[in-house]
Amino acid sequence: MMIFRLIGESFWFAADALRQNKLRTMLSLLGITIGIFTIISVFSAVDTLRNKLQESVDKLGSNTLFVQKWPWIFGDNYPWWKYVNRPQPSMKDFMALKDRLENIEGIAFEASSGGRIVKYRSNSVENVNLNAGSQDYNKTWNFDFQEGRYFTEGEGQSGSPVVILGADIAEGLFGGESAVGKQIKTMGRRLTVVGVFKKEGEDMLGVSQDKNILIPINLAKSLFDVENERYGPQITVRGKENVGQEEVESELRGVMRSIHRLKPGAEDDFSLNKATILSNQLDVMFKMVNIAGWVIGGFSILVGGFGIANIMFVSVKERTNIIGIQKSLGAKNYFILLQFMFEAIALCLLGGALGLFLVYMITLVFTYLVDVKIVLDLKNILTGITISALIGAISGFWPAYSASKLDPVEAIRS
Repeated sequence: MMIFRLIGESFWFAADALRQNKLRTMLSLLGITIGIFTIISVFSAVDTLRNKLQESVDKLGSNTLFVQKWPWIFGDNYPWWKYVNRPQPSMKDFMALKDRLENIEGIAFEASSGGRIVKYRSNSVENVNLNAGSQDYNKTWNFDFQEGRYFTEGEGQSGSPVVILGADIAEGLFGGESAVGKQIKTMGRRLTVVGVFKKEGEDMLGVSQDKNILIPINLAKSLFDVENERYGPQITVRGKENVGQEEVESELRGVMRSIHRLKPGAEDDFSLNKATILSNQLDVMFKMVNIAGWVIGGFSILVGGFGIANIMFVSVKERTNIIGIQKSLGAKNYFILLQFMFEAIALCLLGGALGLFLVYMITLVFTYLVDVKIVLDLKNILTGITISALIGAISGFWPAYSASKLDPVEAIRS
């Protein structure tokens, strides 16, 4: 009970110091406020980016692998000469993998042709990305339909002139009308719309079907060379849910090496890329941003800590005679120590709460005015409170210790 009484009295002393010396106290708390605001803002921004990235990874699928010519490598020294002579993934590779892989949920051969124009009567949409995929495309990518359906097995095998539109393309061509059953024209061919993807919006990796159209790969063969490098051919493989990605990757690498007849010890002439490569690279960047936040916020907190220590030394000086009276009435040293320690912590918590409030206001601005949802979760709030309490304890210890060691007689005389 004495501890709770101490805490209560200390908060009252802190409030009294703030009331009597508003400008001095607020200037001292400003460092804590700015520091907490900087650190928690950076953490919240990083968490927001990480969540957006995770949404993109979820679209790709956590157990999805991409057989491509070029590896996903980040940095200034990209060794392009090692990969330039590699063969492109081919339909032959795709058919062989489809027959031999066991731990997969789906496998698809894909190619794309960008910058296309899609027309419907007098309406047209430019810079459309035309994707072509084999029948299992819907098993290797996550998407939903707002209208219509996916290709049937017969449509995919025969290369029927059918197409699925992205939401933005359907809106641009048909407005609010239904798109299913209508015929559009692109690359000189008339295609019947069988479905429209559900609107997804942009994400960090650019994984969105909104501005794409999808046709069967066997139809695409009559429009362009799907194995040509300019159309980015790739084989997308999704493993079964109950099989780990490492096992799927190991099986895929072994079968691909066998198909290409690579000798033991020879380097792969293909790349197995996965979404975790991107997320790992961005995690490194996020760590650097976190460190920058700690450094910038740390300087502000350091200045704020000295300000709090200064306030506490002044507070001890102003209340020296009261300390003497408390000691003469039997107050122990730890009672005086804790009294000033809690007062310092209370002041820092006040500054930290103000910093967290500013972060919260920023999240509201971004959410309702910029339409960007910023994450301010409980972990970051607790981090801000913990940092504030620690700075208060560190800043207030020496003034509190010096107050607890005062001689009661000398203190009363002063």
